[in-house]
Amino acid sequence: MFAVFKFFFAALVLATNTLVLVASMIPVALVKLVLPMQGVRRACDRALMGIAALWMDINAFWLDAVNRGRWDISGVEGLDPRGWYLVASNHQSWVDILVLQRVFNRRIPMLKFFTKKELIYVPVIGFAWWALDFPFMQRKGGASARADMEAGRKACAKFRLVPTSVMSFVEGTRRTAAKHTAQKSPYRHLLKPKVGGIGMALETLGDAFTGFLDVTIVYPQGTPTFTDAMAGRMGDVVVRAHLRSIPPDVLPPAGEPAPRAAVQAWVNELWQAKDEEIGQLLSSTDGLAN
Repeated sequence: MFAVFKFFFAALVLATNTLVLVASMIPVALVKLVLPMQGVRRACDRALMGIAALWMDINAFWLDAVNRGRWDISGVEGLDPRGWYLVASNHQSWVDILVLQRVFNRRIPMLKFFTKKELIYVPVIGFAWWALDFPFMQRKGGASARADMEAGRKACAKFRLVPTSVMSFVEGTRRTAAKHTAQKSPYRHLLKPKVGGIGMALETLGDAFTGFLDVTIVYPQGTPTFTDAMAGRMGDVVVRAHLRSIPPDVLPPAGEPAPRAAVQAWVNELWQAKDEEIGQLLSSTDGLAN
């Protein structure tokens, strides 16, 4: 019964927070649309990201209010909220987004995700993602893939105007046991990495990035759903962030695509280390598995 109360409290705060703050974005987004000059756009982008940061603050409030699990976080010291970051993380649940926002909000610039194109039609929140210049991708082959690459390049080019963190869930989808088996992944805790989004970011913003933020998320009591998070059943959360330099061999010359083979080799190496890190973290948290 208490879980039901927590769920409705979280739902009320989330819904009110989203409706009020997204509504406040509308006039700013319209100004940006009608007056696309660089100075106006930069001021509007800062205002929109300020509203989004407040939205994330309030989400962190209800997340902590209804959940009593322990947060074990390291590697977030010394990050620059005025820098540009390329961020990559493993992906297990929609809760990952809440976790990343709670951990990094106001520590680094706002995380901008590569998002499925269909999500632009989600009421209210789809408008917010559009106003904040989230890259919308179709994630299909052929002509759609080429359109995705162009859309991603254009979105990343806009990120040069104000400090931004480009976020990529490199696996391309949430990891489940079924997907892991079907994919025959060589990693114990991860799906195979895909580097298209990282390649686009390196192509358009490579020389601007302050660094690469390699993030690992572990849920020792098991991967929670969004409903679990709202009902207070999220459990403990472990987050490890590693600020790494971007190797020179994955940075393309101006106007050229990122060297895919070099990027893939770099990410594969990172993914192997991440897989081992997840295993060590699970072993050190009372042997509980996800």
